[in-house]
Parts: sequence; structure tokens; C-alpha cells
Amino acid sequence: MLYPALKFVSVPVMHALWRPRMEGREHVPAHGPAILASNHLSVLDSFFMPAVVPRMVRFVAKKEYFTGNPLVAAWMRAMGAMEIDRENVSAAQDMLDAAVEVLKAGELFGIYPEGTRSPDGRLYRGKVGVAWLTLTTGAPVVPVAMLGTEKVLPPGTTVPRLHSIGVRFGEPMTFTGDPGSARDRRRVTDEVMAAIQRLSGQEYVPRYGASVKGAGEAGV
Repeated sequence: MLYPALKFVSVPVMHALWRPRMEGREHVPAHGPAILASNHLSVLDSFFMPAVVPRMVRFVAKKEYFTGNPLVAAWMRAMGAMEIDRENVSAAQDMLDAAVEVLKAGELFGIYPEGTRSPDGRLYRGKVGVAWLTLTTGAPVVPVAMLGTEKVLPPGTTVPRLHSIGVRFGEPMTFTGDPGSARDRRRVTDEVMAAIQRLSGQEYVPRYGASVKGAGEAGV
């Protein structure tokens, strides 16, 4: 895999151009499985977050990321991102099943609980997949806040802009409960989102981001 070589080349470039501010990276386990649960401001979140983590971070990304901007697509493939068709009725479960295999292999899995990029910079209600994952596998959840990444590649643009960014990691969270219980899944998800909100400082909206986009309340 090109991952080590690509990081060797890209990380110095990233530091030179975007001067990332990193906090709490010591909270990412040096060994074993963990779920990195992040807010989602830009398609480049899947570039910046893995770049500042010493270990490989696996993501599931929608297929449009592999067919749009060629630079983004090339990065996604080289970094081990797993393509998924969100139009497929089984896409959500396919994603979770793939994540379970990543965690069983002792790797890091990155997930955006909001399920989509924030339409307006606020933090939206999390979907319960992150809870199902941690309750099913026992892997800890590390909350992550991406800061300023939406200014690097705003929606509708293809050329990254120069703007300082931040990546903030919180302390690992462990949970108990039944992955088959809707109440437990909701409880755990809300706790994860609260931790992300404390790290990011974003205004929290108790609605799903996709519903706001669909209603046309903000640009995609």
C-alpha cells in the first residue's frame, strides 16, 4: 500500500501550507482498535485527520468522492478509504460491517456520526452507527474536532485555499449497553456528539444535517 510513502511526502506539505494546530494526539491509542468520531466540515477532513495521526486511519467514503475531484479520489484510494454507494439500500449496514472488520483487525476506523458534511458549520445530530460499532466491538471512541477545514475547500470549489486548520482529539470514551437497544444506541451517540461539541465549540442543532440540506435551508 502507498500509505506510508504518501504520508511521508504529504505531511510536510500539509504542515507548510496549512499549519495545523494539533491538540490531544496522545489520546489516540498507539495500539489496538479505536473509533475516531469526528465532526465533518469538508471533504478534506479525510485528508487532514489521517495525516496528523501516526497510525493508519480507515474511512468509508461515498462513491462520489472517488469520481469527482481526481486529486481527492487519488488520495482516498491511496489512504485506504473504502468506497460505498449511499444510494444502495444496504449501504449503512455495509459500512458498519466493513468497520467491524477493520476494528477486529486492531486498526483505527474514522467515522462522521453526522452522516454528511455540515451545511452551515454547525454540529448536527449524530446517527447511531457509531454507538452500534462501539457497543458491538468494545472499541473505544476517540472524539475528534476538525477546525477551519471548511475554509480550505468550500463547497463548490476544486482548488484548496490557504487557511490554518486545527485537529483536536479528546480522551477515549468506553461504553456499555446493548447494540440491539435503540435507547442504548441513542444514549451513546448523544454522549459522543456532546464530546465532539465540547472540543469543536460548534453550535449544536438537534436535527440531522441531511434533512436541512434536503429542505434547502443551506447550501450543500
